[in-house]
Parts: sequence; structure tokens; C-alpha cells
Amino acid sequence: MQESLARRKARLNRENDQSEMFANLQYQILKRISPGAPDCCSGRIYEGKSKLAVLMGDEFFAEIAGKVVIDFGCGEGTDALEMAGRGAKRVIGIDIREDVLQVARQKARSAGVQNTCLFVSSTNETADLVVSVDAFEHFADPAGTLRIISSLLQPKGEVLVSFGPTWHHPLGGHLFSVFPWAHLIFSEKALIRWRSTFKTDGATRFSEVAGGLNQITIAKFEELIANSPLKFARLELVPIKKLRRFHNRFTREFTTAVVRCRLVKRT
Repeated sequence: MQESLARRKARLNRENDQSEMFANLQYQILKRISPGAPDCCSGRIYEGKSKLAVLMGDEFFAEIAGKVVIDFGCGEGTDALEMAGRGAKRVIGIDIREDVLQVARQKARSAGVQNTCLFVSSTNETADLVVSVDAFEHFADPAGTLRIISSLLQPKGEVLVSFGPTWHHPLGGHLFSVFPWAHLIFSEKALIRWRSTFKTDGATRFSEVAGGLNQITIAKFEELIANSPLKFARLELVPIKKLRRFHNRFTREFTTAVVRCRLVKRT
């Protein structure tokens, strides 16, 4: 028995050593490919444009007119402020990060909409519409998030969600996608070690980096909705423009740019 335990311990040690060597090799490759922080510029595609109009469609603003809207995962409040300025009766931005909420509150004061645009970490107020833009891939507990969203919705209210890239998208690793699908090729350990050369927040997992990454896929999102108090009224998978011709139900995980959907409460 003692000999068996000793052999098992030796095997585990060998496996750990091999894993560490492999992670170190990958880390060295990553350092050579990208010695420092990559130039993350995805937000620039919205310069001079309304992000909400691009992702939700121009009809979105007619839909929010005169309604109470919750922006779930509001960040620094840019989208919430636009909704408040373009017809929403009241907008409540929700985020768990107090630092971004403070920025959002200052923006609301500067824009003169502090009376119609509130930024908080939680609320008991219910809404006609709950909107979540570019946030679902960051929620630490997406199943719990769906339950919370449902509880914030008026009985006949709706949820509008738009997010991406999902995990199997070429750039689904966000910062970690130093080239297409790099986050699927390199180990989490190697990628986190590479990140630590220019980020000092002590993150040891994808879920711990600023904003968090929950590695959500389209299939996982569908499963989450199926087991939630909400259901799809509409689901749209917007293909990556350059991969549109290859986009189908078999390749969707790798060729979808944006997941867009409308959710309602189950009856």
C-alpha cells in the first residue's frame, strides 16, 4: 500500500513537472510573439457611431422611448447615458464594480441627466426593459445573473441582450487572443503568466482578470437560457463578415461575431 502511494505521488510529481515545463515553453513563445501588452482597440470600431444603434439596430431607440430601462453590466455608463438622452423615461445602470459606477455618476452629472439616470450595484426597482450589452461573456455567474435579471423585469417586460465575442470566436480570449484562437491553443497557466508581465493585479485565472472571462460559448448560453426563468423570443447569431460564407449551424461557434437575442419570462 505504501509503495503504491509512493508511486502515485511520484507520477503526480512527474505530471506536474511536465505541465510546468509545457506552460513555461508556451510562455516563452507568447513573450516572443507579444513582449508587452497588445494594442487592444476593439472599441475603436464605434468611433463616430452609436454602439447601441450598431448592435441593437436603429429601432432600439423607438423601443425604449418613455420606458424604464435597466442597463445590466453598465460599466462606465456610456450606453445608459445615451439611452437617457434618447427617450428613455428612466435608466438604471447596474454594475458590481464601484470604481466604474463612480465614473458613470460623474458622467451623468456632466451630461445633466443625473435625475433620470441612476448608477447602482443593485436595485429593487423593476423595468419595462432590461438591456445587457457586451457583458454576458464577463459575468462570473451567468446563471445567477439570469435569475437576477428576471426578478428585475416587469411581468410583460423583455430582455435585450447583445454580446460577443464568445469563447470560440477567433478573438474570444479578448486580451489573450494575441492571434486568432491563441486562447484555445495556449494553456491558461501560460497565458496568465504572460499577462502578469504587464498586469500586476495578481489574477491567476481567466475569471479573475479585470472584467473577468467566463469562457461562455453559444451552446452554453443556450443551455443557460433553457434552465433559467427566461426563454428566447428571438435568437440571432450575427456572423463574422469575412467568414459569412462559412457560417452555419456546424461552424457557428467559430464564425459568430455577436450573439443577439430577445428574452421574455416563462409563462
